[in-house]
Amino acid sequence: MLKNNTIDIALTDDELALAIDYAKMHAITLETAFKRALFEAIEDEIDLATAELVYKRYLENPQTIDFDEAIELLADDE
Repeated sequence: MLKNNTIDIALTDDELALAIDYAKMHAITLETAFKRALFEAIEDEIDLATAELVYKRYLENPQTIDFDEAIELLADDE
C-alpha cells in the first residue's frame, strides 16, 4: 500500500487565490478542495459517458420498462 502520495501543481497567483477563497468559503483545507474538485469532475465525466452510452443503446432499441420491472431486473443481477 502506498502512503503519502503527493502531486505538485503549478498555479498562477489568481488560480491560487481562487482556490484559497473556495476552501475558506467551504471551511475545508486546500487539499480537500482540490481533491473534491478533481473527483467530482471525474465522476461527472463518468456519469456523462454512461448516460450517452445508455441513450445510444435506447436509440438502437427504444424499448422501455416500468419501475417495478427495473427493480426486478436489478434484483435478478444480484
